[in-house]
Amino acid sequence: MNVLVRLSLFSKVLGCSVGCALALAACGGGGSAPSGTVMPEPGAGSSLAVPDLGAVVAQGAASPLPGGWMRGAFMQIYVRGYKDSDGDGKGDLKGLISQLDYLQDLGVQGLWLMPVTQSEDRDHGYAVKNYRNIETDYGSLSDMAQLLTQAHQRGMGVILDYVINHSSSQHPLFLNAASARLNPQRHYFVWQDTAPAGWSVWGQNPWYSSGNGYYYAPFWSGMPDFNWKNDQVKSFHHDNLRYWLNQGVDGFRFDAVGHLVENGPTAWESQPENHTIMGQVQDLLKSYDRRYMVCESPAAPQAFAAASSCGGAFAFDLKDPILRAARGDTTAIAAVSQYFRTAPAGMATFLANHDSFAGNRVWNQLSGNVAQYKMAAATYLLLPGTPFIYYGEEIGMANGAGLTGDWALRTPMSWTAQAAGFTSGVPFRALSANIASNHVQAQRGVDGSLHSFYKTMIGLRKRLPSLAQGDYSGAWAQGQAMGFQRSLGSERTMVLYNYGLNPQPVSLSGLAASSSWTAEYPVSTDVQVGSNGTLALTLPPQSVTVYRQRP
Repeated sequence: MNVLVRLSLFSKVLGCSVGCALALAACGGGGSAPSGTVMPEPGAGSSLAVPDLGAVVAQGAASPLPGGWMRGAFMQIYVRGYKDSDGDGKGDLKGLISQLDYLQDLGVQGLWLMPVTQSEDRDHGYAVKNYRNIETDYGSLSDMAQLLTQAHQRGMGVILDYVINHSSSQHPLFLNAASARLNPQRHYFVWQDTAPAGWSVWGQNPWYSSGNGYYYAPFWSGMPDFNWKNDQVKSFHHDNLRYWLNQGVDGFRFDAVGHLVENGPTAWESQPENHTIMGQVQDLLKSYDRRYMVCESPAAPQAFAAASSCGGAFAFDLKDPILRAARGDTTAIAAVSQYFRTAPAGMATFLANHDSFAGNRVWNQLSGNVAQYKMAAATYLLLPGTPFIYYGEEIGMANGAGLTGDWALRTPMSWTAQAAGFTSGVPFRALSANIASNHVQAQRGVDGSLHSFYKTMIGLRKRLPSLAQGDYSGAWAQGQAMGFQRSLGSERTMVLYNYGLNPQPVSLSGLAASSSWTAEYPVSTDVQVGSNGTLALTLPPQSVTVYRQRP
């Protein structure tokens, strides 16, 4: 049987059509062997060229970004859904470049791009087929280079979503590995000759038959897990990371780091080896200038934020308390006030993202209550850590009209009241349900709008370095109010919240005796602390107040 026929049959066995991607989400030959091609022994199966396999030598250059850039606000961008430049109805890199001035004006200092490399699904992008090239719908490597240049000129860093746990089942490495049990690339993935018993990941059996054994794929049959107990896998990924770092990429968001190593049917998440793996990745990034990494691990976010692991991770254990606090829940308010007393400073704060398991868009979760929305935003944007805004969050985009699951969260950006703000063609997916009222054109520059509020909060963070990089102290909660202090060098700020519907008197103690504090937000009266270090205030309903201690 020739290679083309064998691979066609193999694809049917795996069920790897694009349609399967809705559950979650090539070949070549002939002539001389190109780089990455495996030359197997007889009976060892396929030897497809692997375009993203091969050594890459570090070519580090000085970062054009200022120190501490990674403590500014990030925008998480789904490129397919952000801005279309060519009328095909799909967002692309050139479209994103055209909106960099908008992002700079908002105050954003970092961009996280959801996967932009070539993938089997050609949508969410987490079923990667080639780690070293751009999805054709999004543009080219030259477009990526232009994006990096233009972002850097505006003082913004760009980090890529890197899928470190699994690939597509159509990646040439996996096609080779699955073609025969003796294939030299077999052990890049996790295999058993017979079906393992006793496994259940999220209620499903994660083992699938290829006809040549069983492979492990907990997310979906079309996304097999790499075998991180094989040093070749480490080399493969480190080379691909160096490839992008050499291009000038400013770092990475690492997907699903809790699932890198499996040690048995009940030991498949957050294994100790995962932290060693990510610590080595962090060492690689530190060999370059001013790079940043952040990891996704919903089950153990603080463990992966440790300095010995990723050094930064998304605060999945904080987002829901913030949203409950915004509704006035006193237990949640107290929990939020205490979180950063013990949590690593490298936590990445957020309210929602591209995954439905993390919740709907903020607008839907708060039922369109703008006052609560602003309180939630003010909370995570002024706390320690690095805040990540999900595209459209700054204007209150709702879930996609008539959509469910992840697709409801990954809709075209609402630039204007109609689809024409996103594309001159037909949008690839339904628009946000509230696009008629909640769009950039209606909110930008308008006093009281969500967009203006986000711009103000981000501006505070940029103007007062203690809010972006300072320590966290003096946290307290009283009923529906809470507050804390941030300090960096000689600058000390005090942030106060009242999540309630009524004014709330608060009595603060432990402040510097007779110190004076300037009102930074909103414009209001400065305050003077008593000689005994106490201060009595009445906080307006659903308000945030920021003071800076005078030298």
